[in-house]
Amino acid sequence: MKRVAIIGAGESGLGAALLAKKEGYAVFVTDAGVISESRKVRLQTEGIDFEEGTHTEEKVLHSDLIIKSPGIPEKAPLIQKAIQEGIAVIDELEFASRFSKGKVIAITGTNGKTTTTLLTYHLMKEAGLDVGLAGNVGQSWAAQLVDQDYDWWVLECSSFQIDGMISIRPAIGMLTNITPDHLDRYDYQVEKYMLSKVSLFKNQLKEDFAVYCPEDPISLKGIDSVKIKAQMLPVSLKSQLENGASLAGETLVIQVNEKKVSIPESALPLKGKHNVLNTLFASTAAVLAGVTEGQLLEGLKSFKNAPHRMEPVGEINGVSFINDSKGTNVEATYYALGSFQNPLIWIAGGVDKGNDYSLLLPETNGKVKALICLGKDNEKLKKAFSGSISEIRETQKIAEAVRWGLDMGVAGDTVLLSPACASFDLFKNYEDRGNQFRSAVQELKLEVSA
Repeated sequence: MKRVAIIGAGESGLGAALLAKKEGYAVFVTDAGVISESRKVRLQTEGIDFEEGTHTEEKVLHSDLIIKSPGIPEKAPLIQKAIQEGIAVIDELEFASRFSKGKVIAITGTNGKTTTTLLTYHLMKEAGLDVGLAGNVGQSWAAQLVDQDYDWWVLECSSFQIDGMISIRPAIGMLTNITPDHLDRYDYQVEKYMLSKVSLFKNQLKEDFAVYCPEDPISLKGIDSVKIKAQMLPVSLKSQLENGASLAGETLVIQVNEKKVSIPESALPLKGKHNVLNTLFASTAAVLAGVTEGQLLEGLKSFKNAPHRMEPVGEINGVSFINDSKGTNVEATYYALGSFQNPLIWIAGGVDKGNDYSLLLPETNGKVKALICLGKDNEKLKKAFSGSISEIRETQKIAEAVRWGLDMGVAGDTVLLSPACASFDLFKNYEDRGNQFRSAVQELKLEVSA
């Protein structure tokens, strides 16, 4: 019996353990942190050996295969020892792919990948295709394969997950954009991060499709630096394309494989030019998979985006509140700010990731009437906008930020939480920040209406 060690007992680790057990492996799960109670119960129920709070090196290195969490870098000492001893080290997506016969649509990018992934899946599912959703969103691919395979799998892929891919070959690979992010993982070199992203296409063949945005300079540089066998399909907001997807006036046009589909921009459920781009990507994949124009239009009508991404959470006295807590970098916030023409009260801040806030000035000048800094250290943020936003306040309490937003707003204004920063100075993660924002809005609404 082959032995597999799984390092990390999060969503992907548990899924890999369950699939490995089903496929006849002797499984050992190890996590240096604390394993959640629900996951421990599941491992115990399945009779899977595990430990927490440490890694027993002898047991890990006594394996035929190691499946590591995507968050663990290859340069970690235990991983390096395993590689030196000739033990194969892979990630959960790579392991899962060995037990699926479905075609893969793999989606990556610094911004837009979650929305694009969810919309692609929704359009295909609503059209009646046999499709599953996995990767960096929802339940792990491996866990789902314990019970069911699909004809198609739509996978959201982070750069960390792509780094762990060896043989995965997407029938459709999509790269939404590349901007500097997670550079601590890549020796603070944008080029290494770029190469990680474009390696999504490395196993594709000439019958596959590589979908990209030619207006994104780092994507274009990355694509030009590697050999890609797949058919290249550009997605553009600026140029009308004979082969690819583009915006022609107020109509989205997808023209691939001698099929032409037109979607009026007014039919889109999401605001902002960045969501036009996301819809062009998703619709391109759906059309390649066999979805018709009529099915696309019907699917768009019923789509709802993920929580914490441009999520309306309430209206008080005509002032709207939007939760974009997932906007954890400058580029995401740039797109969020650009989605509005009406006056904004903008809530931003948190853990700065080396941000260049000057990129946001074109979208804040004349539009943002007030900035509320929500973080422990707001000096850089305040300095960046002190000359362009007339009122700047700071707080470490999200309920106070929400109340100030209402106080400074008038009917027709929008209070936008789009932090441009990581969340872990005041919150557990971006979900916690967004959930607290939503709750604060609802509590204030009840207070005002009482």
